[in-house]
Amino acid sequence: MTTSFAWFTRGNAVASFYVQPMGMVLATLAGLCVWGAGYVAATGRPVYRILAIFPEKLYLYPLLAMGMIGWGWKMYIHLRGIDGWG
Repeated sequence: MTTSFAWFTRGNAVASFYVQPMGMVLATLAGLCVWGAGYVAATGRPVYRILAIFPEKLYLYPLLAMGMIGWGWKMYIHLRGIDGWG
């Protein structure tokens, strides 16, 4: 995950996705939290009001599935010896 975050912050989203797909998703969500914090700072309203618009199953299940797929991918590339990014 940390390698994925490092690649993402350097602007290489492809490498970030390759080394750990869920890490890229979490890095993207961390970047979106900046906008959420700006919303809270500007309006004084809690950000969960925005999330209440969407049912939990629309974002919870895909995140859980992506986490499982990401770790499966990481195990695959590690066992094959292709886990580095050139």
